[in-house]
Amino acid sequence: MSAKVTSIGLKGLEGYRVQVEAQVKDGVDSFIIVGLPDASVKESKERVSATLHSMGFPIVDRKVVINLSPVEVKKNGPLFDLAIAIGVLKSGGFLKKERIPNDTGFIGALSLDGSVLPVEGMIAAILAAKRLGVKQLYLPFDPTIPRVDIEELELLYVETLQDVLDLLGGRQPLPFNQLKSSSFNEQLLVERDFNQIIGHGFAKRGLEIAASGEHYVLMDGPPGCGKSLLAETFPSILPPLSKEAQLEKISLYQLAGAPYNSLTLPPYRHPHHSASAVSIIGGGTNPKPGEVSLAHREVLFMDELGEFSKKTLDMLRQPLENEKVTISRVHSTVTYPAKFIFIAAMNPCPCGYLGSNRNYCTCSEKQIKAYKNRVSGPILDRIDILLSLKPVNLKGHDFQGIETSEDVRARVQRARERQYERYGKEICNASVPFEQLIKQQPLTSNQQHELQSLSIKRGYSNRVQIKLIRLARTIADMRGEERISDDALLEALSLRKMEPATMPSMFAQTSAGESSDEYQKH
Repeated sequence: MSAKVTSIGLKGLEGYRVQVEAQVKDGVDSFIIVGLPDASVKESKERVSATLHSMGFPIVDRKVVINLSPVEVKKNGPLFDLAIAIGVLKSGGFLKKERIPNDTGFIGALSLDGSVLPVEGMIAAILAAKRLGVKQLYLPFDPTIPRVDIEELELLYVETLQDVLDLLGGRQPLPFNQLKSSSFNEQLLVERDFNQIIGHGFAKRGLEIAASGEHYVLMDGPPGCGKSLLAETFPSILPPLSKEAQLEKISLYQLAGAPYNSLTLPPYRHPHHSASAVSIIGGGTNPKPGEVSLAHREVLFMDELGEFSKKTLDMLRQPLENEKVTISRVHSTVTYPAKFIFIAAMNPCPCGYLGSNRNYCTCSEKQIKAYKNRVSGPILDRIDILLSLKPVNLKGHDFQGIETSEDVRARVQRARERQYERYGKEICNASVPFEQLIKQQPLTSNQQHELQSLSIKRGYSNRVQIKLIRLARTIADMRGEERISDDALLEALSLRKMEPATMPSMFAQTSAGESSDEYQKH
């Protein structure tokens, strides 16, 4: 008799239903797994056989065939062990009274003594089970991850295979929820605060705009002017992660096998410039998330941007534009989310002192040009805010009355809430489809004309023009304005000049209702 048991397979963060079909019959002693299993799945037969033997369910002189459906999808990881064991017990006649509904799933690896062990990607599997309509999910308890409560999905935590059999027989679940585990409601703690940064008012304003609309930033300046300090302090002005974002964060860190320090604090990744392209983007024989995915749901800081290899920087184009990474291999294609705020910093030249009033630049014109060309035009086009920093003179500076990160974070939260209300979901101006942005908040005809004239003069691409409009919309949200004002557009333009300059007014007053037909049609 054949038995069917439901499990969950993972393809990156995307989960899919795996039907484990087990058939136990008399014949030559053998254990076969089919359905495109990888090496870790093939080894399940040894773990399952040893576990059943230790529990008094021998399958000697029996032929066991396991089919993992859908058969055309390659199966990875040991998370099918528990489902295979239950299927063998059901097909072998060891479970006669226990009924296993079709909407009940099983995930977990088996130890030789019958223990059910945690596996990589359990949070992703739980979220996938909910989407796939699973009502009950048996899984190992892991105290290192938060206890997850999801509506319409009952999670039954177990320690051993015997616990699973007892629960199927009607015993009450074990009270694992009384054990200590991480909390989704931990207090937001930050190590650095904006009130520790002296001066740099223009740069702070630019970073606040970037946090409000999730825009990308490139900071340029000599060594020691404060670029790294500003970037390291940037997460302190970001709102805490929502529960959904926390689950995505844990899922990605689990899949990558990387530790995380906080649930509520947005992830902050700071790869060294010697990091390989695979470690930044993700990949490997069994594709794992890279730094761009581990920074999902807020900050990726790349210091010394000009020192990264040109290949690595060019590979950033897809995640910066599409907010996801697709990794293709012979047997599978995996997509990981990569929606982050990109913060980059670089020196103006190899020695760092080009344009400095304190140090003499020793770089040749050729060296300077080669250094700047490391960051290609398409990458610069994808960056919203360009900030030029200078060293701060502390002499005579007033160290009192500097805004704290908490004050800035409150304004950022209010600006984001305006965007969430306008778009009907948690999405910011930097990510919302341009058609939706411009349909709701079109530019006036005069604003459009002046923007296009200035773009031609400065050589701005269409992508940069769109980013300027997104920036202006964020600035208007921070000011509480319903429409994109001339002042908001002027400030957006000043953030593309690489210098804290005040631009003269170039827009004539127009009626609030006048709009651009061309942008409405975009």
